[in-house]
Amino acid sequence: MSATATRGIGGSSGAALRALEVDPRLVGMLAALLVIWVGFDLLSGGAFLTPRNLWNLSVQTASIAVMACGMVLVIVTRNIDLSVGAILGVTGMVIGVLQARLLPEILGLENPFTWIIAVFAAVLVGGAIGMLQGALIAWLAIPSFIVTLGGLLVWRGAAWWVTQGQTVAPMDMRFRRLGGGIEGAIGATASWIIGGLACAAILAALFASRRRRIGFGFPVRPAWAEATVAVLAVGAVLSAVLVANSYPLPVGIARRLVEQSGGTWVAGTFIAHGLAIPVLVAVGVGIVITLLSLRTRFGRAVFAIGGNPEAAELSGINTRRTIMLVFALMGALCGIAACISTARLNAATNAAGSLDELYVIAAAVIGGTSLAGGAGTVAGAMLGALVMQSLQSGMVLLGVDAPMQNIVVGLVLVLAVWLDTVYRRRIR
Repeated sequence: MSATATRGIGGSSGAALRALEVDPRLVGMLAALLVIWVGFDLLSGGAFLTPRNLWNLSVQTASIAVMACGMVLVIVTRNIDLSVGAILGVTGMVIGVLQARLLPEILGLENPFTWIIAVFAAVLVGGAIGMLQGALIAWLAIPSFIVTLGGLLVWRGAAWWVTQGQTVAPMDMRFRRLGGGIEGAIGATASWIIGGLACAAILAALFASRRRRIGFGFPVRPAWAEATVAVLAVGAVLSAVLVANSYPLPVGIARRLVEQSGGTWVAGTFIAHGLAIPVLVAVGVGIVITLLSLRTRFGRAVFAIGGNPEAAELSGINTRRTIMLVFALMGALCGIAACISTARLNAATNAAGSLDELYVIAAAVIGGTSLAGGAGTVAGAMLGALVMQSLQSGMVLLGVDAPMQNIVVGLVLVLAVWLDTVYRRRIR
């Protein structure tokens, strides 16, 4: 093939991406995810791309994805948070003690308010820890690296101190649904309803965005590009629901559910798990943080600080308060992630959240958040979390030991930062 033809293909591909208004790094990340999935599926003899493994992968990704949403805003402001795993650990211990020891004595066993109080406590404790660290960074001008590195040690030690290193179990029955599993899935019918509503929301958002652009005289995508984006987005949602509904409940559980409902069990009856509750929580958090970052004054202030802190302050933005609130939000999201993690294990352990800070930072950076600040997307970070968890899940499936897993994750993180540096150098 001639150089002219090659340039023509590359130029047409670039023009198509520009028409679709898609970040090339997002396309690259999707391509990398596809390679990872297909590669692990071939190496595992077809065990990776099964409904069961993909369903479990989505549940495993949920807590990291929730924290990655907050890490985007932290890094956008030119800061870092190394304490997220430790905050998850100490918050998990607090809500574990609440459910297993304190609340049963006050409210009784399996009280319907127990899980609600536990979730609120997790968000409040996590948010308070994040706000404390944010205040030290914003008002005392201590570098975030130092504050959160100290926080990593302090809160990890505090997690041990809460119960003297003992594992706390079991969790409230209703609370356990936040962790997925048989109790934490919504079934096939509800999954299709949610999937249909999500598709309708996507189409409505695309239509509204196009109308706003036309109304303000802004350029719009070509009709074919708009249709392509809609088809891809709707296809992704429906595919996710289809996979979730292709994973059946165990026979014994399915039979018990049929008999409890007054039906007669027939051998071979298929009852699907459906979408997992922690996945829905993660998606909901992603939508809220996206709207917060793009549609509110707070979000605009966050990106302004990341772009130029001095100019942001001169323009009237309260940079100290904004940074403190960013870390408070990060802590609150760690609390939500702690609920998912603790519910999934049905226990609060001293080791919960260990090395999660590595996966969360890697997810944000791989997803396109620049360590130089001022740029990043929540959707990219959540996709980055899926990439990181896919690597870990695939290596576990192949029997790769933990030290080698850490080596791979570390190399991927360095590679992602290097690629981001190269990309930003090219677009200048």
